[in-house]
Amino acid sequence: FEVQGKRRDCKIRTQLIEQLKCLDQQCELRVQLLQDLQDFFRKKAEIEMDYSRNLEKLAERFLAKTRSTKDQQFKKDQNVLSPVNCWNLLLNQVKRESRDHTTLSDIYLNNIIPRFVQVSEDSGRLFKKSKEVGLQLQEDLMKVLNELYTVMKTYHMYNADSISAQSKLKEAEKQEEKQIGKSVKQEDKQTPRSPDSTSNVRFEEKHVRRSSVKKIEKMKEKRQAKYTENKLKAIKARNEYLLALEATNASVFKYYIHDLSDLIDCCDLGYHASLNRALRTFLSAELNLEQSKHEGLDAIENAVENLDANSDKQRLMEMYNNVFCPPMKFEFQPHMGDMVSQLCAQQPVQSELVQRCQQLQSRLSTLKIENEEVKKTMEATLQTIQDIVTIEDFDVSDCFQYSNSMESVKSTVSETFMSKPSIAKRRANQQETEQFYFTKMKEYLEGRNLITKLQAKHDLLQKTLGESEYGTCLSLQAIPLVVESCIRFISRHGLQHEGIFRVSGSQVEVNDIKNAFERGEDPLAGDQNDHDMDSIAGVLKLYFRGLEHPLFPKEIFHDLIASMDNLQERALHIRKVLLSLPKTTLIVMRYLFAFLSHLSQFSEENMMDPYNLAICFGPTLMSVPEGHDQVSCQAHVNELIKTIIIQHENIFPGPRELEGPIYSRGGNTEDYCESPHGETASAEDSVQDIAAEHHTSDDECEPIEAIAKFDYIGRTARELSFKKGASLLLYQRASDDWWEGRHNGVDGLIPHQYIVVQDTFLRFSLSYLCLILGILGSSKN
Repeated sequence: FEVQGKRRDCKIRTQLIEQLKCLDQQCELRVQLLQDLQDFFRKKAEIEMDYSRNLEKLAERFLAKTRSTKDQQFKKDQNVLSPVNCWNLLLNQVKRESRDHTTLSDIYLNNIIPRFVQVSEDSGRLFKKSKEVGLQLQEDLMKVLNELYTVMKTYHMYNADSISAQSKLKEAEKQEEKQIGKSVKQEDKQTPRSPDSTSNVRFEEKHVRRSSVKKIEKMKEKRQAKYTENKLKAIKARNEYLLALEATNASVFKYYIHDLSDLIDCCDLGYHASLNRALRTFLSAELNLEQSKHEGLDAIENAVENLDANSDKQRLMEMYNNVFCPPMKFEFQPHMGDMVSQLCAQQPVQSELVQRCQQLQSRLSTLKIENEEVKKTMEATLQTIQDIVTIEDFDVSDCFQYSNSMESVKSTVSETFMSKPSIAKRRANQQETEQFYFTKMKEYLEGRNLITKLQAKHDLLQKTLGESEYGTCLSLQAIPLVVESCIRFISRHGLQHEGIFRVSGSQVEVNDIKNAFERGEDPLAGDQNDHDMDSIAGVLKLYFRGLEHPLFPKEIFHDLIASMDNLQERALHIRKVLLSLPKTTLIVMRYLFAFLSHLSQFSEENMMDPYNLAICFGPTLMSVPEGHDQVSCQAHVNELIKTIIIQHENIFPGPRELEGPIYSRGGNTEDYCESPHGETASAEDSVQDIAAEHHTSDDECEPIEAIAKFDYIGRTARELSFKKGASLLLYQRASDDWWEGRHNGVDGLIPHQYIVVQDTFLRFSLSYLCLILGILGSSKN
């Protein structure tokens, strides 16, 4: 295993070196390209005085250089990059030039060439800084790999100690069995003698045998304790190894997929834009010449327009795919037949893992907030740099203004970009901004690296604990975000949409929304209604269709479709079967079918009654097991879904029996959903619409105490945030769904669905207490 690890480490080290070499080559090519452009325009300024004959020689000179055999394949590959394409088109254009002017020579020498000098200086400086960051990232990556190998060795060592201790324990057990058997045989062989002569001998022999047995028993107990201790160490070491393995894979993936891309972006920072400005200066001069030049110049302008750092980055990574592609995922390396490749979430390490998962979650929340702030600062700084390097100062049309006497072209170079007094100050500001940007980018990348490692460990811990019988308490959200967000959007904007869930949406938009949810984003947040309703409905159905385990398990298929004539009896039977499912599944079912029932109430407008909805959702929610008649069984499934939509209030437990998010209908047609995701529909708008009906002054009623049922995070400045179990003070009812209240000395809005009003809670507690006292009194009598 150590040899394999070293080979893998050596391969990655080689790859990291090759990455820097590739970037070095790219920088050298860029410097050479800029140097060629400088030489080109310098020569062109001289040749402008000798007209087209010398221009043709210049073009041939550089064309011959690009056709040289040295590094031919590398140069051929570079032709797909936008700056190189501009260069090639520029050479072709020169061959078509036949006229020159003194103004052109002046512009070339005093405007364009200094721009390329600046671009070359900027590119070298930025590449040096980017390389420093890249070396730091590679060093951090190798530290992660070394940590992985260290943890793996520890795991192997402890596992070997456990196996050795187990062998010694078995040896002690064999010795004990052997000693006991030997004692029995000796007692059987004893022959009776005279009492006086043999009594002392027998006593001494029996004492010796008992002493020997006790020694073996003590040795066995010690080895048993040693084995138990070593086994626990081996389990903990394996857990650490698996966590480190997950974190390493995440770090390596992040480096190859994100960091390298960001590093190339840093190398290209401002290069394409600056080159764009320089070439646009050339275009501005050339486009003022005679119309005969326009055909060739249009081709160059198109190439300049296509100067794109992202496209060139993608082409570069595709050309050298073997250098930039991530290595294979690290796999678990078992030791001495230990094939357990999952975290052990049972006692005695379970409570430790639960605590560790909670600590990771808390730390991740803090790190994500901090890193997001750094990211915002970095992006703002990047925008400032882009504003500096994309300033449109390439227009030199004023240089081609003629006098009335048609004298020579008026030279206005003294008024151009390069001679402005502010250039030195702007250059200093640009370099200072670049330095700040690289500082923030380094801080952001380091923070993202740490978040990636911790998130990988947290997700593995949460997944393991969530799959164990004790891990359900770690389920942070009962309703998946994609389900809640899609239902909320349809409840706000699509209850009356004709053919909802029946008409197919745009596959492109469905994929875009689906990918956004998979990235952890909510593309449907806010009140914007610019999405296709049928596409939103398609995303919701696609989610349930793509579940690894269907919402209705196949194990309860036969129990659910059992026919019953009476609708009420059928509903009770379905309720009994569904109550055997996990709590989280029941919460999602209750939420979904409450929404479908609400949607069916608008069937006159949307043409989707319970039966039509059942036809759409039956195959999605409940698949027919293999070996059954699909046609006849599907009819039963559709009838079942229809029954659940109609009878959902009788089938699913209420919020008191099944604590969790519920689908809530508002007082107007724009109903919305509420759940511990904290995403509610325009709380302030809802308050403004209904506040007049429920408003009472502070003088008319006393404040009411309430207790939070769930965690809630405010989405606007007016909404209060609080934790489950927090004590809240309610002033007055702002609407059917919101209270005006106070928490931790701050006034704001409190969602009604997330709290229990204290007087209601006390009345229930007193009633329950009276009931208990009555039962106790009856039993005493």
